[in-house]
Amino acid sequence: MNFASLAFLVFLPTVWAIYWLLPRRSWQNVLLLSASYFFYGWWDYRFCVLMLASSLIDYAVALRIAGCELPGVRRRWLTVSVVSNLGLLGVFKYYNFFIENFTLLAESLGWQINAGTLRIILPVGISFYTFQTLSYTIDAYRRQLTPTRNLIDYLTFVSFFPQLVAGPIERAVNLLPQFQKARRVHVEYLSVGLSRILWGLFKKIAIADTVAGTVNAAFADPAADGARLALAAVLFAFQIYCDFSGYSDVAIGTAQLFGVKLMRNFAYPYFAQSPREFWQRWHISLSTWFRDYVYIPLGGNRVGAVRRKANLVVTFLVSGLWHGAAWP
Repeated sequence: MNFASLAFLVFLPTVWAIYWLLPRRSWQNVLLLSASYFFYGWWDYRFCVLMLASSLIDYAVALRIAGCELPGVRRRWLTVSVVSNLGLLGVFKYYNFFIENFTLLAESLGWQINAGTLRIILPVGISFYTFQTLSYTIDAYRRQLTPTRNLIDYLTFVSFFPQLVAGPIERAVNLLPQFQKARRVHVEYLSVGLSRILWGLFKKIAIADTVAGTVNAAFADPAADGARLALAAVLFAFQIYCDFSGYSDVAIGTAQLFGVKLMRNFAYPYFAQSPREFWQRWHISLSTWFRDYVYIPLGGNRVGAVRRKANLVVTFLVSGLWHGAAWP
């Protein structure tokens, strides 16, 4: 289900109205969980099966880690989580890429390859919820959180529909406790949330979608001159920012309607005065995820200059792999 769709326009107020009529937190979480899986299954019900399987693996692994004091055993359980999550990402993001390129290489060598290979559809939001559950098990391993035994609360944290398909990538230490306590409707939350949703939809529909036609036509035209391409490049900067940050604004605003606070994901990145500051302002939830779970564990900036640069290269390489595979 798309935020900028008629279906979501009906879905959101319906879920919101029922949600605040429910007298107990536990019932509200059951509703949010059901609504989130309905929202996700709107694209393809099979996606729900995959997300549930991924969630249950990390739920069980985190409990195993928390209940064990043997370092070697705890590392093995963490490895299960890392391999399962990254394995899912690898298969769904890279399978088609490698099959297509292997077929092209074989044909260039004169080999005949059956092109009717299995094609895998990339599940919407898999990059976000796998990183969210992976951080859950890593934080449990680091003793930075105590895993919950309440399966409903945990599954609601993973599948919360406002941020499921486009982020922000939330940490369990920030989001999970909000599902473990009572929530009350506040007029201020409603007004701020609705304003954030409308602003996000404006950026997405009125700006990003409007300039997309001009940008795509210019980049697809072999005869486009330099001035046209330069204009398209500038417009593309607005398109990608308004598209992504617009979705983040809708997600943050929608969560506020339910009394839930999500982290800020964009902080005026084009006003940054250096590349470093830009990445601190752009897709904040992802950049801080790589900082905390890749860059710092590698040594961060606490090592020598050469090692520090190598850590940066590895971090950006992993970030690039997370975004997917394609030839320029």
